[in-house]
Order: sequence, then structure tokens, then C-alpha cells
Amino acid sequence: MRATFTLGRISGVRIGVHWSVLLIFGIIAFGLAQGRLPQVYPGHSPVEYWVAGLGAAVVFFASLLAHELAHAVVARRNGVVVDDIVLWLLGGVARLKSEASSPAAELRTAGVGPLVSLVLGGLFVLGAWLLAMVSAPELLVEVVAWLGGINLLLAVFNSLPAAPLDGGRLLRAFLWWRTGDRLRATAGATMAGRVLGWLLIGLGLVAFMRGGGLGGLWLALIGWFLIAAATAEGRQAQLRGVLAGVPVRDAMTRDPLTVPAALTVADLLADPLYRYRHSAFPVTGADGAPVGLVTLDGARQVPPENSGAVTVGEVMVPLSRTTVAGTDDSLADLLPRMEPGAEHRVLVMDKGRLVGILSLSDISRTVTWLMNAAPRP
Repeated sequence: MRATFTLGRISGVRIGVHWSVLLIFGIIAFGLAQGRLPQVYPGHSPVEYWVAGLGAAVVFFASLLAHELAHAVVARRNGVVVDDIVLWLLGGVARLKSEASSPAAELRTAGVGPLVSLVLGGLFVLGAWLLAMVSAPELLVEVVAWLGGINLLLAVFNSLPAAPLDGGRLLRAFLWWRTGDRLRATAGATMAGRVLGWLLIGLGLVAFMRGGGLGGLWLALIGWFLIAAATAEGRQAQLRGVLAGVPVRDAMTRDPLTVPAALTVADLLADPLYRYRHSAFPVTGADGAPVGLVTLDGARQVPPENSGAVTVGEVMVPLSRTTVAGTDDSLADLLPRMEPGAEHRVLVMDKGRLVGILSLSDISRTVTWLMNAAPRP
């Protein structure tokens, strides 16, 4: 699940939002402001209903963020590096740069999310009861009670044993413990996710045809997202299984062509050596050490009238924002950190020296070679 846009960072973890969050945010705010709140507590102004609805939606997504941050904190304590957190239609996902080292670590990392949602739900329910006891504004009581219910529902839904939900990871931890095979365990959790997705689609369509209205279509939409996410997770697991034990040096492009940081953008774009070979190049400083990565698309963003005065060093992606790997690093562990696009090339270093560059197409070629070279029954 890739983020559509980024909100910022918390404790070094990038927080991203998928476009589907905007859909659910609007549905929550509209449903409360124009549906539930006026029905339960009529007589208030539209502004009050909308303030309550928008506030509930914001706090709900803060609850989702707390859920995912709990995953990130426990993952770090178990030696797993967290890449980012992406909020999406079904809640959120903490993308990990590596796998848990054991079924127990997987269990702890996956289980803490629903636990946090359960605790938050209980606190919101308690808060609603206390607010009602002191005769707080009725809209406030209703919103806090709704937040309690939705967090409890989130805890239950995320505990369903199907990937990519937390319950799917709990199922994977159990299957991993029983079989000793992480790949088989992932395949089992992925299959459960697809089955649950198709079940939700079927139930949603039946409910819609029987007069369930948008509720049935909403259930089917959740099922569709679940199938897509489970399928993507399953494919990545298969790739990681194929690439298990393969080092980066076996897939990288060796001795890549580099660009001096002091070269002007005009010279970069005019030189056929750069124009016709690749779409991204490592950038080196005066001492020859890598300092970043430049893409031809990024260079072309410079207005032609300024390209003679702007250097490559000014338009490159700095090394601090570029993925760097070692020659002996595992391709399977590196794969979750890689993204499409020339700006996401991986620079391969050996003892501080640039020795290669790696793209998703390099990994694709390696996978094709490995599958064709595998012995056939």
C-alpha cells in the first residue's frame, strides 16, 4: 500500500496517507453531520453538527495513527526497521523494512495494534459515560461514544485472521510456528485474506439486492480492497521466497556511470553519454565519493534558460534521501524498501565506495533468471 501524499514524520517514521482515507473521512463526517447526529439529537444548528462530525473524523484517524505507531514501536523493539506508516481505507499499515526474526516477534508486533484500539475504545466509552454523568453537551457525549464504538469495532475487524489485517499476521505467526516455514505461513494468511474479501463482496451484493442500499455496496468495496491488498502481499511474499539468500551484488548493475555534482544541468542533458543510457545516475563529489542521485526527469524540470547556471548537485536527490545497500545485503530484505521510479534507484556501496546501482527492473531480471534456471520436475 503506497502513500498518495505524506503528512510528516513522527520519531523518524514517515506518515503517509492513501487516497482512500479521503473517501472514508468524508463518509464519516457527512454521515455524522447529516445523518446520525441530527436524528439522535435534533434541534442543533448545521454548524454544530458539522463541527462534531469533522472533529470525530479527525480523532478517529488519530486513533488509527496510534494503532499503527504501536506496531512501529514494538517492531523496533524486536529489531525490525520501520519504513513508514500509511493510513488507508481499512485503517492503516506500518511498512517494515525487514521481517520479524521469529513467530513470537511477529505475534507481539501484530497483536499490539488491536490491543491499542481495544484500550482506546474502552477509554472513549468510559469518557462518554463520565461526560453524561456531568451533563456535558449531548453532541460531545454522542461523538465520544461513537469513537468508543468505532475503536472497538476496529479492534475486532483487525483481529480477523486474514491478510493484510493484523489478524492475518497473527495467523501467519501461528502457521509459521506450526510449520517452521515463513513463506508457507504467508501464503496461508494471504489465501485467508482473499477468501474473506470475496465473502464480504458476496454479502455486500446480496445485501444491496435485498434493499440494503449503500451499506451493501460499502461492504463489497471493503472486500475488494481486502482482496487487492492480500494479493499484493502474497505476490511480494512469493518474490521474497524466490530471492531468499540472493545478495544484492548478484542483481546490481556494476560500475555505473556517474555524474559530477559540479556539472551543469545543460551539459548533463546535452551529453549523449547520459541522454541515451539510463534515466538516473549516481552523483559524485569532488573526491569521487557518492553524494546523491540525479534523474533526467528531475534535470528537465529546470527551465532551459537557467540550466547553464544550475548544477547537478542542486537538483539531485541527496544521499540522505537515497536508499543505500551493501553488496552482501539480501535482495529479499531490500525489496520492501524499493519503489517504482528512477528517483528510487538503490546505490550499492562497498567499504564506502560506489560499486553498483539497483532498480526494480534489475530485480525483475534476476527473478526471471532464477525461475528459468530452477530445476524442473
